[in-house]
Amino acid sequence: MSGEHEVTLLVRRDCPACDTAETEISEVCAELGVPWRTSDVDGDPELRAEFGDRVPVILVDGVEHGFWKVEPQRLRAALRA
Repeated sequence: MSGEHEVTLLVRRDCPACDTAETEISEVCAELGVPWRTSDVDGDPELRAEFGDRVPVILVDGVEHGFWKVEPQRLRAALRA
């Protein structure tokens, strides 16, 4: 499955929900062989303006998939599509 999708998790420092989301996304992406990365919204004024009040935000292929918490089954379904 690797190469078909990419997940980006938008986070900020000192965010417990972001830490939880990182763990959950890591597990799902490892299971499916999907690359993923994090990006700090506070390091980019555009990202902060658009997503700063909703972190963590999950992007699949650059499109917002969800925010505040990971829904593992829903994420798996999106990555299998």
